[in-house]
Amino acid sequence: MKVISMIPARYQASRFPAKLMQDLEGKPVIVRTMEAATETGLFDAVFVVTDSKIIAETIENAGGQYIMSQRQHESGSDRIAEAVEDMDVDIIINVQGDEPFIEKESLAKVIQVFREDEAEEIDLASLMTPIQNWDEIENPNTVKVIVDYEGFALYFSRSPIPYPRDESVNAPYFKHKGIYAFRKRALMDFQRLPMKPLEAKEKIEAIRFLEYGKKIKMVETAVTGIEIDTPEDLAKARKAWK
Repeated sequence: MKVISMIPARYQASRFPAKLMQDLEGKPVIVRTMEAATETGLFDAVFVVTDSKIIAETIENAGGQYIMSQRQHESGSDRIAEAVEDMDVDIIINVQGDEPFIEKESLAKVIQVFREDEAEEIDLASLMTPIQNWDEIENPNTVKVIVDYEGFALYFSRSPIPYPRDESVNAPYFKHKGIYAFRKRALMDFQRLPMKPLEAKEKIEAIRFLEYGKKIKMVETAVTGIEIDTPEDLAKARKAWK
């Protein structure tokens, strides 16, 4: 089974422009993320997929591999689908460029999902981590996920799910971590399938897979890390890195 990592890297970002090029203790965020993915030793190859010459040159100077996007894309999954279309690979791990704190144990769990899926019924695997802080649960920048009793995703939302109508019921809340593992065929399907209203409304690309009946296996991890979406997140990341 050939497994590669793809890191989509767009220069512009609505909440924090050029965030991937911000300094994180001596190196840009995107370089830190690329190095973290490489150092896990889990992948046959690691590529940064970008529409930015600045990011491409930065990755090349850091000794990494990059692929330039040839088209405009609505999502990171679309960007990766274009890049791997002619590659001979089985599993593609989408590592978000703003997650420099990714670590080997969680990624290995996601890959293991496919090694154990002999019938090849699982289309995607992803990570979730428990959250208890209500401010984070209500934060629309935090994507939440609910799963069935076998750990398959039922829905993703920026709203609190499940809604606490009965506060006496102790239902867990999970944050979706932006790491996806795709079978190649599922990723190729993604770019051909038009966006539907639920995905467009929530701005969560994983919803497209659910709307078209794909099976997403969620893997729980206790590792939270720091996703760099805002200048405040970057300040936290710099403190944590030290």
